[in-house]
This record gives sequence, structure tokens and C-alpha cells, in this order.
Amino acid sequence: MKVPKHILPLIVISQLGCTSMWFAGNAVMPELMKAFTLDSSALGYLTSSVQVGFIIGTLVFALLSIADRFSPSKVFFICALLGASFNLAVIWEGNSSISLLLFRFLTGFFLAGIYPVGMKIAADYYQNGLGRSLAYLVGALVLGTASPHLLKDLIGSKWPWQSILISTSLLAAFGAFLIRFFLSDGPFRKAGNGIDLKAIPKVFRDRKFRTAAFGYFGHMWELYAFWAFIPLMLSWFQSAHPEIQLNIPLLSFLSIAVGGPACIMGARWAQSAGPDNVAHWVLLISGFCGLALPFMFLQSSAIVFIAFLFFWGMFVIADSPLFSSLVAQNAPPQLKGTALTMVNCIGFALTIVSIQGLSYLTIHFKSPFVFAILSIGPLITFLHWSYKKRRA
Repeated sequence: MKVPKHILPLIVISQLGCTSMWFAGNAVMPELMKAFTLDSSALGYLTSSVQVGFIIGTLVFALLSIADRFSPSKVFFICALLGASFNLAVIWEGNSSISLLLFRFLTGFFLAGIYPVGMKIAADYYQNGLGRSLAYLVGALVLGTASPHLLKDLIGSKWPWQSILISTSLLAAFGAFLIRFFLSDGPFRKAGNGIDLKAIPKVFRDRKFRTAAFGYFGHMWELYAFWAFIPLMLSWFQSAHPEIQLNIPLLSFLSIAVGGPACIMGARWAQSAGPDNVAHWVLLISGFCGLALPFMFLQSSAIVFIAFLFFWGMFVIADSPLFSSLVAQNAPPQLKGTALTMVNCIGFALTIVSIQGLSYLTIHFKSPFVFAILSIGPLITFLHWSYKKRRA
């Protein structure tokens, strides 16, 4: 069955707009800290609150099989509007540190009905070529995640910080309406029969599914911690070399956004070399970047440092659509939405550990060598995959 050409661009644009809410708080972190008198731990806590919300959301969605029992496009629409509302609530002048954490938590909770559900919508349309489709969707996630930094660079000096939250909420609402009114459920959708609490252990019994999921977990260990701490990495490099002045918002955007095209290139490479092989070798390269980063601070060239961040920004995400497509392909069709959501849930739970751990280390040690912990997940996962492959 030939899929209409407008389907994938619609899903991609909607995902891009909605995922712009993810790091909206990070883009205005200095302003938030000043406006609401937050301490230096705010970066870790506010970033983690979104991740915790997403984890709880994906767990609820998976246990209740929301994406399989109900129309994915309607679920996406409702969650996007609710997420946009809570994202916007951050600008309320009466906020306290507790309410800020709550609003970011709720934004993350409803992102659980956007990102994995968007992948479910794509899987319902693209039975063939799913890896390529998910590459574009993850690319949209990358650009959406990076977009608040770009917005800050473009309008941050001309408009108050609240404009970033307003803009990202409007982008999310736009994505919601695109999905709801211009996209129906896919032809390959198989609705679930009801709540099946045995669904999660059922999908993990498959060896290929477990291998794909484990690869995704190793990838997630470093991804969001890397994205969250890019502004701090740039700030530390600038402080170590006072003669250098960096445009931190723009460079943060570019360091994340470069991963979008990398996802597409990775998917094309996988067509000839196989998604499993490509995903794990990309993961290995990204893991070595984590080990190399501390040494980048010891040299004084801003060009070398920025080029290194761009290089890492490509490899830190290029494996994501490959692992996601392997997860989707090895899950039972009637549980595909639940499987994708549950794997997302576990993967994002790992991001809490890496983000909070890195936040603690950067506050107490202030050494660039603390960033080496980002390599733990990718390297362990690659070694596990190599061992399993030798035994197969």
C-alpha cells in the first residue's frame, strides 16, 4: 500500500512543534533562576522533573495500553494541548520552586503522549521503511529539543524570557491541530483489546526485542545529559579561556540540531550495513566522545572544541531511530504502542540517574573529567552486544 506523501511531513512537523517544550526551561535557566531565586541545583532538578514526568507518563500509558486501545492521533492531540498549557504555566509570576517543578513534571507527563505516540502513528502507516520514517521523527525531536536555544538567540535579547515559553507552547498547539485535523489513524493500526498487565513481560521474552531495548537504554544514558549540559560545557570552556567569547545559545542549538541530519544519514547507512550493526557502532563512537571530552577543555582552540561538540552531537543521536525501529519491528503488532512506550519509560528513567549524577558532580567537583561518566552506558551496551553477537 502506497502511503500519501504528505503523511510523514505532517507527523514530523507536529513532533517538531510539540517537542520544543522539552528543553524550554533549560533555554531560559539563568532567567528562571534569577526571577524565582533558584539555586545552582535548579538545572538538574528542573531538567529531571521533565524526565520524571515523562517516565511516569510512559508508565501509565504503557500499563493502560493507551496508544493501542485508543486513536493515537486523538491521544496525541489531547496530550499536546495539555502539555502546552503546563509549559506556559511556568511564566506565572506567583510560581515557587515547587510549582515550577510541578509544571515541568506535568509537561513531561504529557510528552509521553506525544513522542512515543508519534512513533506509533508512523509505525501504523509505514510497515515497510519504518527505520527511515523514524529517522525523520527522531530528527524532528532533535530540532524540537534544540529550538528553544535558537529562539533565545533570535528573540532573547529583544523580548523577555517569557516569550520563549509562549513561543514553544504555541508551536506545540500548532502541532496538535495538525495531527488532529489533517491526519487519521494509519491503515496498519491494530487496536488492542483492553488492559493487559502481562503485555510488558510478554514483549521482553523475545531475544531480539531485548537486544534492541538494551541498546536503546545505553544510548539514553548519555543523550539527555549531554543535551542538558551543553550550555554548561560551553560556559566552562569560555571561563577557562577568558579571551574567548562564545554565543552559547546559538552554539547550544547547533550542537543539538546537527543530530537531525545525522539521524537521516544513519538510517541510510543502515540500509546497506544493517540497523543493528550501525546502531551499535555509532553508540561506541559516541561513548568514546564522552571519554575524550575532558581533554578538549585542555586545548585552547574554540574551533576545535565546538567542532568536537558538533561531532558528538551527530553520533549521540544517530542511533536512536535505529534502536526504536528495531524495538517496533520485534514487538507484537497489537502491542507495538505499548512496547515503544515502555522502552521509552525505562530509557528515560536512566536519564534521571545520569542527569542527577552529573549535576551533583559538576556542582561539587567542577572538573571537566566528570563528563566522562556519560560514556558508561554506551560502552557497557556495546560490550554486551559484542558478547551476544560472538555467542550467536
